[in-house]
Amino acid sequence: MNAIHCNAPHLHLRFPLRSHCSVRNPNRVVLSRSLTLENNAEGSAADDSSVSSSRTRRLILLRHAESSWQDRSIRDHDRPLNEAGRAAAISVSHKLEKLGWIPELILCSDAIRTRQTLVILQECVKSLIEAEVHFISSFYPIAAMDGQTADHIRQIICRFSRDEILTIMCMGHNRGWEEAASMFSGTSVELKTCNAALLEAPGRSWEEAFSLAGFGGWKLHGIVKPA
Repeated sequence: MNAIHCNAPHLHLRFPLRSHCSVRNPNRVVLSRSLTLENNAEGSAADDSSVSSSRTRRLILLRHAESSWQDRSIRDHDRPLNEAGRAAAISVSHKLEKLGWIPELILCSDAIRTRQTLVILQECVKSLIEAEVHFISSFYPIAAMDGQTADHIRQIICRFSRDEILTIMCMGHNRGWEEAASMFSGTSVELKTCNAALLEAPGRSWEEAFSLAGFGGWKLHGIVKPA
């Protein structure tokens, strides 16, 4: 197995293939340092009232990195990343870190190529290890169903999120992922492999953010692409 270098010594890629459904780090920090809450106009200290006020919710829709077709006997769900895909995942991980878009909750398809993409992100950006992670088996088939992915992502986010979580990353597949990004933002979005759409909407909760923004009301902050 080839080592993956992310500007850190002795860093090796590990590809977990276990079938568990979720990973929770007991030492997880609820709010990343990269997420700075804005003070209100009065400049008052943070208290319980600030928790109930509307905040910007940030959603990352990341398509898995490029996968290998070398072994045609492997079923599609189990195809691993290729060399180009691993390099792209390293690049995108550092770009997300530089932008400060570090999720506190990661909802990831259980397909091998999405799981391997996540492992590389975590190896390269240590703060991603603090995130709560759930592997969502339905993310794999839903992406092939026309017009259903966006609402399914909404349902899964509302199921696993909490009000104090401000940034969530959903990792999955096309065509559903670029379709969902387009529906949420109201603009045509193309997501090639290892591209991430960065979306924003205000809300006191994720449920409220989806309710207020609806389809077409999420701000497309940008598209992160590999170098």
